[in-house]
Amino acid sequence: MNEALSYVHPNPTSAWGTYLSQVDRVTPYLGPLVRWVETLKRPKRALIVDVPIEMDDGTIAHFEGYRVQYNLARGPGKGGVRFHPDVTLEEVMALAAWMTIKTAAVNLPYGGAKGGIRVDPGQLSIKELERVTRRYTSEIGVIIGPLSDIPAPDVNTNAQIMAWIMDTYSVNAGGTATGVVTGKPIHLGGSLGRVKATGRGVFVTGREAARRVGLNLQGARVAVQGFGNVGSVSAQLFAEAGAIVVAVQDHTGTIHNDKGLDLPKLLAYVQASPQRGVAGFAQAERMDNEEFWSVACDILIPAALEGQISAARAQKIRARLVLEGANGPTVPAADDVFKDRGILVVPDVICNAGGVTVSYFEWVQDFSSFFWTEDEINQRLDRIMINALSQIWDKADQHKITLRTATYAVACERILAAREERGLYP
Repeated sequence: MNEALSYVHPNPTSAWGTYLSQVDRVTPYLGPLVRWVETLKRPKRALIVDVPIEMDDGTIAHFEGYRVQYNLARGPGKGGVRFHPDVTLEEVMALAAWMTIKTAAVNLPYGGAKGGIRVDPGQLSIKELERVTRRYTSEIGVIIGPLSDIPAPDVNTNAQIMAWIMDTYSVNAGGTATGVVTGKPIHLGGSLGRVKATGRGVFVTGREAARRVGLNLQGARVAVQGFGNVGSVSAQLFAEAGAIVVAVQDHTGTIHNDKGLDLPKLLAYVQASPQRGVAGFAQAERMDNEEFWSVACDILIPAALEGQISAARAQKIRARLVLEGANGPTVPAADDVFKDRGILVVPDVICNAGGVTVSYFEWVQDFSSFFWTEDEINQRLDRIMINALSQIWDKADQHKITLRTATYAVACERILAAREERGLYP
């Protein structure tokens, strides 16, 4: 199926199909705003760009890049840039749509956007990676900017790549524009607390959800899929709160220790490992990847890629809480299984919103050229996350709906109210 047709007739288990199904489920709760609901199913703008670069050996290579601005009714676009060999336009549309919901769910003055390049960065030298980044930035420079669309790090991108994007944009703009990206190095206008923000948000929302359902974190068993920035930070914070991390899965395999993994030693091992992964860690047993989904645990944190939890896997999961650190890890059919089994899911669009919240703090600090301490940032982040989850929980109780549908109800009301009040031009 070509990408034009997949926009209209998506695979129901794809990221885009999952998002559209989530919108359909919230439609009955939108009241008079339902007349605008098609706004939620169509990206405002999608840009596809060719990214040609000269490789180190003198050959010319072409990569395909994307930037999607999904909805800008509440403010400039906000969303990461991922470098991955499986990136597609349909995936980027879904991620941009989820960012639209996410920024509204925590009531930030942003819309939603996302970008990506179909490339395996592990096959590029540092100089080739810089050329890809700068060429991509020059191609999407016509639509990004501090007041229009602000990229940030995502899968396989980091502070260095954000620095290259900022520099490229600034050179073309004729002046330093620190606010064009977030997730930058600290000395280029980055914010303290940004690196750990997403994982911290997972922990804060998970702690609040555990308190509401009567789950004591002291001794609670945690399983984490994905041990990158989000998974590792959330695992550390739960361990510091007294929980026991018993299983971790990443791209290299799955490890398990029923008595609990020594996280400082595991983090040091991952940093030193040539594969940058958990496989081979001596103080744990190797486990089959599929067995990860049936590990005895109280809290499961999927913090890898989208579409990981199918209905079949949802039947195996033994956790009381599922905290979505990744974007779109649960397909709609699995949501139904969780509801039937009484497993509470804290959805991605609130659970992992800590990253975009601190990105907002960074953007504000860049405009004012006044920077906050990490303690101030963490306090502001915690307050926003707790208040947002409280409003969503009230909506769920009011309508007797899942937290995911309640999050969409709160967010979509805000998005569509902004759309209605702004009106249509011309």
